[in-house]
Amino acid sequence: MFLDHLVRKRKNDRGNTRYWTMTLNQLNNLETAAATAFFLQCCSAPRWATAMAGQRPYRLRSEVLQAAADTWQEMQYADFMAAFDGHPKIGDPASLKEKYRNTLATASSEQSAVDVAPDQILDDLAEYNQMYEKRFGYIFIVCATGKSAQEMLAIIKARINNDPASELEIAAAEQANISGIRINNMIEPD
Repeated sequence: MFLDHLVRKRKNDRGNTRYWTMTLNQLNNLETAAATAFFLQCCSAPRWATAMAGQRPYRLRSEVLQAAADTWQEMQYADFMAAFDGHPKIGDPASLKEKYRNTLATASSEQSAVDVAPDQILDDLAEYNQMYEKRFGYIFIVCATGKSAQEMLAIIKARINNDPASELEIAAAEQANISGIRINNMIEPD
C-alpha cells in the first residue's frame, strides 16, 4: 500500500494488525489520491471516498465523522452497491482476501466474533447469506462490531423478509455505521 510510509499500524489484543492509523494533520497533508485511498479503506464507494478527500482540511475527528455521514446521505444506488461490494460476506473474510485486500484487515477485526462461532451457526450464516444475496442482489451488510455470530444470524433472519426498498435503506445505514467506526479507529484522537 502506498500509504505505508505515512501511517502506523494499530495492533489488536492478539498482536495482529488491525487498522492503519494516522493523525488529522497527516490526512490533511496527503496528496488527493492518497487521501482518497485512505478513505477507500473506510468505504469502498469511490464517489464517497473522493468527496471525503476533497473536503479536507478537517480540524477535528468529529468533523470527519460528520462529513462522512453527510456525504453518505448524498450517495445513490450505484454508490451503495460499490460500498457493499467492498465487504466480505459475514463469516467468510478469508475467501475474498485478494478481491478485498484494501478492507480485509478492518473487516476481519470487525467480524472477529465469527472466529469462535460453532460450525452450525457458521453453516446457517452461509446459507442465509446465499438466500439474502439471491433475494436482494447484494451481500448482507451489518455492522458486525460487538456482535456475536448468533446475533448476526438473528439479524439476517429478521431482515431477509424485508421489502427491497426498506432493506436497501437499512443496509445503507449499516454501511454508514461501519464507515464511521472505521474512521474513528483509523484517525488518531484529536
